[in-house]
Amino acid sequence: MKKMFRTFVGYTAFSLSLCAAAIASADDADQLLSELSGIESLQGAFIQQQYHQGSSDPVESRGHFKLRRPGYFSWEIESPDSQLIIATPDFVWQHDRDLETVTRRPVDDSAQMSPLQVLGGDADELRARYQVGAEGQGRYRLTPLQQDSAFQSLQVSFAQHQIVGMEIRDNLGQRVVVEFSHLDRSPLGPDDFSFTPPPGADLFYYDQ
Repeated sequence: MKKMFRTFVGYTAFSLSLCAAAIASADDADQLLSELSGIESLQGAFIQQQYHQGSSDPVESRGHFKLRRPGYFSWEIESPDSQLIIATPDFVWQHDRDLETVTRRPVDDSAQMSPLQVLGGDADELRARYQVGAEGQGRYRLTPLQQDSAFQSLQVSFAQHQIVGMEIRDNLGQRVVVEFSHLDRSPLGPDDFSFTPPPGADLFYYDQ
């Protein structure tokens, strides 16, 4: 009887700890969504440092980004190479200017969303697909609940209710650190994210 009682107490304590963790995660998600709610449109510059697994020497790239919630973003790497990624509610386009290739994929799998798509997307999707934990003043970590997510974790940093950086750990063991600057909240429309493949580019459409 005592053994059964100890088992019951242990199970109850474990269940209560899970409930407390879920409540904390919900509160942290509310705080993150509150920070994001003030962002309707955003654009600026970025510096991206990519650390390959086992390496302490980053590969650095620079460029500009645009974000319109919900569902739109543009990520343009200007150096050292030249690439453009644009997402709309329907498609994700990737234009590698050096290789003169264009790929198009449908936006039909939320598990494979990029970090900027997560931040620019739907609040219900964020709650349903990610565990959110606060990690100090203005920092939040998102951990995907699905195993086939495009990344292992995403940390987002805010200062004075402005997003200032991200840190992504991807499924290849790489760490990507992004710093944002020259931020501008001027309104953006869908036309700011339109894309037409340039003449002569090799096209790869994965939705056909």
